[in-house]
Amino acid sequence: MTQQIRPPAVAGMFYVGDAPSLRGTIQSCLERADPPRLDNVRAVIAPHAGYVYSGPVAAFAYRALAQQAAPRRIYLLGPAHRVWVSGVALADYDAFETPLGTYPVDRAQVRALVDSSPLFSVMNSAHAPEHSLEVQVPFLQTIYDAVPMVPLLFGEGDPVAVGDYLNGILEPGDQIIVSSDLSHFHDNATAHAIDRRFIDAVLSGDLGGIEKSEACGQAPVMALHAIAQARGWQPHLLDYRTSGDVVGDPSRVVGYAAIAYTEARS
Repeated sequence: MTQQIRPPAVAGMFYVGDAPSLRGTIQSCLERADPPRLDNVRAVIAPHAGYVYSGPVAAFAYRALAQQAAPRRIYLLGPAHRVWVSGVALADYDAFETPLGTYPVDRAQVRALVDSSPLFSVMNSAHAPEHSLEVQVPFLQTIYDAVPMVPLLFGEGDPVAVGDYLNGILEPGDQIIVSSDLSHFHDNATAHAIDRRFIDAVLSGDLGGIEKSEACGQAPVMALHAIAQARGWQPHLLDYRTSGDVVGDPSRVVGYAAIAYTEARS
């Protein structure tokens, strides 16, 4: 049977389109990232802009993940930018393709979620043009050996209900990656102030503060918050910068944060 592969939508735009250059870009970002050594990281938040802007920040999240054993499954959560989605849209593909090759989807788990709850539906048309999950995949291909993922795009719905549902089925070997940028198109000083409020809300467990934020991935962050609250996961800020901090233009910037959640070992 022919496999169903989701081709890359933003290769050559959000990241370079040839494998050697892409591999070199990611390795360089990972080598420069120096997050604190954390034990038992269960989830991270990472940005999803073009690598020239957000790659150095995303690398902090992936370096933290690379410092521990690989999970058995990844839930990859992000916002739907291109297509309107009711609830959460799952991708029913065998794999996502990037210039680094194909990366497997846990298709059985995708179908199990859709069959078990009306919160989820299959909507490949939302995933086909979407960048928020795709830009995470080359990092995954670099640090892991094909750990299967469950791709989820959040649209209109109740993200806390989704988080509560995922909390009920999450297994010890599962990991969560949330894809989100922060504030958009303010001057650098304003962006820092707005983003600091979001980061403080995440670190303090303030759901209302997260909900008031400008983060484009607000909904999946709220879902992660519900899981973290239920399980006692502790958030840690790994890195924060704006595009202005990275490339030097402070006039109209986007904010990026890398945050890890750890679980105390019993």
